[in-house]
Amino acid sequence: MTTITQANQPQDFQTLEQLASKIWTEHYTPIIGIDQVNYMLDKFQSADAMQKQVADGMEYYLLIHDEKAAGYFAVVKKKESLFLSKLYVAKEFRGNGIAKLAMQFIQHRKAALACNSISLTVNKDNSNSIAAYEKMGFNKIEAIVQDIGNGYVMDDYIMEKKG
Repeated sequence: MTTITQANQPQDFQTLEQLASKIWTEHYTPIIGIDQVNYMLDKFQSADAMQKQVADGMEYYLLIHDEKAAGYFAVVKKKESLFLSKLYVAKEFRGNGIAKLAMQFIQHRKAALACNSISLTVNKDNSNSIAAYEKMGFNKIEAIVQDIGNGYVMDDYIMEKKG
C-alpha cells in the first residue's frame, strides 16, 4: 500500500534528503556526472534547500510504500500551470504503481489550484523518464539550457500536459 504525506516537519526533510542522495547518485551520475550530481544535491535537494523552497510556496510530498520511504515529489503553482519540480521513486520500489498514484494526486492538486496544465523539465538525456512522461500524456514543448552556477547547466526539455 502506498500513501502520500505532505512534508512539513524537519524529520520529513531529512528523509527527503536521504532519498534524494540515493536516487540522484544512482540515476543521474551516468547522465550528468557525479560532480554535478553532488552540486545539485547540495543546492536543490538538501533538507535546508527544500525547506527554503517550501517557504517560497513549493509543496513537497513523501511517497510511503509498505511503511518505507519510497520516493517524493514537489509541485508549485506558476501562473496557470502546476509545475512538477520533482518526481522520484527509488529503484527498488519502481513497478508498484507509485508514480502513477503520484500523478493522480498531482492532477487533483492541479484542479484544486485552478491550473489548466502540468509542466515539468527533464534532462534531454534522461530517455527513460521522457518516455514515462510521454506515456502519462506529456508533450515536449521547448528545449532549454539553464545556468545553475558553478559552471553547470541543466540541458532540459520543457514538457506539458494539458487538461
